[in-house]
Amino acid sequence: MADARKFGRYEVVAELGKGAMGTVYRARDPMLNRTVAIKTVNMDLDRDEVADYEARFYQEARAAGGLNHPNIVTIYDIGKSGTVAYMAMELLEGNELRTIMAQGKALNVGQAIDIAAQAAEGLGYAHDHDVVHRDIKPANLMIVRDGLVKITDFGIARMRSAEVRTQTGVVLGSPRYMSPEQVVGKRAEPRSDIFSLGVILYEMVTGKPPFTGDDVSAIMFQILNFVPPPPSTVNPDAPEMLDFIVAKALAKSPADRYASARELASDLRECRQQVPARASSSLILKPLQPSFEPESANELLLRTAPHTRRSDAETSVPEPAPTLGVSKAFDSMAATSRLAIQAGVSGEFPGVSTPIPSNLGQRGFSRGESQGWSQRDKLIFTASVIGAAVLGAFIVFA
Repeated sequence: MADARKFGRYEVVAELGKGAMGTVYRARDPMLNRTVAIKTVNMDLDRDEVADYEARFYQEARAAGGLNHPNIVTIYDIGKSGTVAYMAMELLEGNELRTIMAQGKALNVGQAIDIAAQAAEGLGYAHDHDVVHRDIKPANLMIVRDGLVKITDFGIARMRSAEVRTQTGVVLGSPRYMSPEQVVGKRAEPRSDIFSLGVILYEMVTGKPPFTGDDVSAIMFQILNFVPPPPSTVNPDAPEMLDFIVAKALAKSPADRYASARELASDLRECRQQVPARASSSLILKPLQPSFEPESANELLLRTAPHTRRSDAETSVPEPAPTLGVSKAFDSMAATSRLAIQAGVSGEFPGVSTPIPSNLGQRGFSRGESQGWSQRDKLIFTASVIGAAVLGAFIVFA
């Protein structure tokens, strides 16, 4: 077993952190008198797997070591110490994007676009040299001096795929940033890295990941089937152009995404120019912004309009206010009969059979002698009709 304080010629100074693949140390290179970072990769595997694993490690490490770009961590050396392989690389003084995003709050939109644009520039360079990262996520993006972004762990994702074969049931890394083709087991390609970067950009701008779930299966299902709402619907400071950029980066089919990460970087640079004016107007309009939480807004946007608006359409109809109407005791047929009898025309109404009261003739109707209405009868009838009409109108409309 190698000296725990030394890997090859590199003298370990301190432990910086541990990950799924191994440990990261601060170390000193005595030959060049410089401080480096040593990232170890545990190769304590079955004997028949070590050879393949080691060959793959050196192949990937050499490919990553050939990359020389401001947005990609520089690898100085590779080697093996006992059962542990290691990479000596540039020591980065800064914070992982994972740490910056840990609070679950949206970053400044301009800052988020800058980070994504720099990462896209680095990926574009790597893709031009036939190197695919395969595991773009916040933990693999470092923010160092003056906001410079550095992509780390090129080639490590390939190692993880080998390690999974030896550790059944172990899921290494978060599936939240995987592309649809990686979810279904297809080989990662440059546009897979673009999808992963689109996921990170969405989360930086909105403060919420676009794909969530209670377990890995739920997250993978969303990656394959769910289209998240545009960033501007969650964060009003996001310009409309950013909605189109994110939508293209997160297209389910690789053919519908950006053809290259450099194209993505170019669009992000152009979008960045729209942010200051947009941010200023948003401050003016801030009092008019709806007071809802982004989570609630997402839930509302995901529902279909008929479902969410049905309760608005089906407003309760109030009971009609009681109005004055005709009394139930009022029988229109009986009233007509009485009026016909009094008018002496009951014979013209077949349904009227009420006998004429015996004393009616004493009040002005001569049953045997009169063949028609007298002037007095007409006046009485007219007055009765007018009075009934006035009374009825008063009862109905009062």
